[in-house]
Formats: sequence, structure tokens, C-alpha cells
Amino acid sequence: MAALPNIVILGDYEQALRRFSNWNTLEQRANLTFHHKPLLDEALYEAVKDADAIAIVRDRSPFNEAMIARLPKLKFLMFTGERNGALEASALVARNIPMACSPGGPSKETTAELTWALILGASKRLIEQNQLIASGGWRDQLSVLPMLSGERLGVMGLGAIGSRVARVGAAFGMEVVTWSPRMTPERAAAENATSVSLEELLKTSKIVTMHLVAGPGTKGLISADQLALMRPDSLLVNTSRSALINMTDLQKALAAGRPGQAAVDVFDMEPLPENDPLRNTPNLLVTPHLGFIAEPIFAAFAKGITETLEAWLDKKPAPHPFKPQ
Repeated sequence: MAALPNIVILGDYEQALRRFSNWNTLEQRANLTFHHKPLLDEALYEAVKDADAIAIVRDRSPFNEAMIARLPKLKFLMFTGERNGALEASALVARNIPMACSPGGPSKETTAELTWALILGASKRLIEQNQLIASGGWRDQLSVLPMLSGERLGVMGLGAIGSRVARVGAAFGMEVVTWSPRMTPERAAAENATSVSLEELLKTSKIVTMHLVAGPGTKGLISADQLALMRPDSLLVNTSRSALINMTDLQKALAAGRPGQAAVDVFDMEPLPENDPLRNTPNLLVTPHLGFIAEPIFAAFAKGITETLEAWLDKKPAPHPFKPQ
């Protein structure tokens, strides 16, 4: 009797996958192993060295060419969502190892919601106000708060998420301007926004919110020079990818007062190390990458993984094959 294939599930930090799909078929036909803690380097290798198939939640587990070369048994790899910035897909292509992804669920909607939660939470100083109440206090000088209505909202990237964020800003009575590497006046106007230069957006916007794909033209886009352009009363928000901002420069810029505040949901290393100074940087509101953490999304992830792995076991085409650009 042939040995059962080994399937390894990585990055299930929330331990949510089993709740949202039926894993009975896979458990009967394969040796199934779930990993809930973050794994890197040798710990990651030990977890997957005997895997025939690997399924990754988002881009939480880095697979570069060197790691992939150490996995001679690997026959199939999939990840959830549409992109994976931690996967060197060309190394799998070179070995003719098929790849697949899964539907991402309403992640664009939830990310837009979180973006506005961060904008409002930081602008209205909700954390500080709550701490004041908890300590027995009441309103103080921090309670004289700015309004967003009538201010300028700078949206970097006007895709599915950025356009949602822009529409909410307009509903609040904000003037919406936008920039991206390929933005046109016509695209901006279609979302009732105005296309401006990156320099103008940074210099004039009360709120700057980032919704760009991290690629060769955008990684490290915001560093010391760009931050120094921002208004001293401005707020920089990033719910996209940490690679867009030089985070060391951001800490220094916040200390220097430009921008006045920042709110960040994404980091170079996740989970954020316990001793990382970003956890306690003044005027920085941080959340633990909550943009896509919602029940409908994990339902899509779980069902996508089980359906895809069952198709692989049946030697059928993956429902959502992934082909690198």
C-alpha cells in the first residue's frame, strides 16, 4: 500500500482554517500537519522537509530559491490570496512544480474599513482619550481635536482599496487628491479625485494613505526626503505593504515632527518582535496586520485550501492556478 502524501499547512496563526471548511477528506487521504506559530529559516525547513504539498496562509512563510532547492520531495505549493511577496516563484517554475492560490474573500473591503478605523482613531486620538478616562481623568489639551471635513485626503494608489477609501473621504467632505506611478487625470476624475504629483500630495495633504502594490517602482518609495515634505499636522497611514516605507526613517521623522502622526498595520517582520521600538514609538498608532483578518476572508481561505488540495490529490487542475508574471 502506497504511503500517504505529506501535506503541510503553514501560517495558520489564528487557528481559524479548521473552523471554516471540512478537512475530513484530506485527513483520510494524506498526512496533514498544521503549523500555527511563525516559522523561519531552519525551523521552517524542518517543518516542510518531507512535504509533498505545502499550503501557506498569505505571505507569512518565506520561500526563497535556497529553501526551495532543499525540498526535493515537493510536488505542489499553494498560498491564499492573489499575491505572495515572500515566495520566489521562479525557483518553483524552474522545477516544474505547479502553484495555485485561493480566492481572497472581501479583503479589499475589510482593508478599506481598517484604513478608516486608523485614520479616525489617530485623528481623534481615541487611544489617548480612552487612557485618560481609564486613569480617572477627563478632557485635556489633547481633546481639542481637528476636523477632517474640508481637509485634503491624499490617496496613493486608486485601485480597489484606494478608491473605496477615497469615496469615504469624499463622504466626509474631504478634498481627494491621488498619485500613483501610472495615474492619469482621467482615472482620478472617474473617482472624483484630482491627479497631482507625489510632491504636491505629500506637501498639502492632511491625511496620506498608501494603497500601492510593493514592486520595483514603489519599494522604499517613502523615506526621509519624502517624509520631510509632509505637513507637521499630517497623518501617514499604511495598510498596504511595509516595503513602501523606510520604517527607520519614519521613526526619525515622527520624532522630528513631520509627519505629526502615523498609523501602520504592516511591518517588515511579522509578528512584530516583542522588543521592536515600533511598539512604543510616540505618535505612531500600530495594529497587528488586521486588514484582512475577518471571518468571510478566512472562510474563503479555508475552502480554497481544501478544494485545491483535494483537486491535487485527484490529479485534477487547480481551481485557481497561479502563473507568475
